Amino acid sequence: MKNGLLDERHHSYHGYVLRIDGTCGDEIGEFLIAVGKAAHEKHQFHAGMVVNGLSVPVPDPCQRRGRGRQARLKTPGFYMTSVIKTKKDVTDALSDGPHFLDVPTDLTTYRQRGCRRLDASTYETKCLTCIWACRMQVEMIIDHWNPSRKRYRFETFCYGPKSCSFYRAGPKRKVPGRKGMSCTEEDWVDEDATSHRGPDD
Repeated sequence: MKNGLLDERHHSYHGYVLRIDGTCGDEIGEFLIAVGKAAHEKHQFHAGMVVNGLSVPVPDPCQRRGRGRQARLKTPGFYMTSVIKTKKDVTDALSDGPHFLDVPTDLTTYRQRGCRRLDASTYETKCLTCIWACRMQVEMIIDHWNPSRKRYRFETFCYGPKSCSFYRAGPKRKVPGRKGMSCTEEDWVDEDATSHRGPDD
């Protein structure tokens, strides 16, 4: 509780999602592939790598439950990735991307750093390859008297240094509530979540 407002955000971290330009079966395009933290620790995935492996399509639980109008509950299209082979000596420069192109850190560090909302268009144009930017599925409980009423949407977040010149917060988050009401998340929520870090941390 701060300034009379309650921050009800909760973050859950299950693994990493690789954004891959390549081939899946006979299809060529961009794919989102989920990998676990053990696989990341072993292979040290980072922007520019060449990766091969076997994955399974993620089933859509919303459709299985007759809720096709809701968004997919999981961000990636594929998971249970195995038989991974990587090429680490990739020299292709990603000169038009952000400066933070190292190997993503462990999930505990992401949680400890805290995040700020990130403008969606900035994410798409400036931050796709940055280790501190992410696009995650958000679950919203619409009615706390009836927690089964939920909605889902994608949102973009930044875990990076607060001094990054690319960062743009974008519009404030609005969360729908009971009987057509909504709640707007004020800036203090993000400021509080990252208050333990300096501008360049």
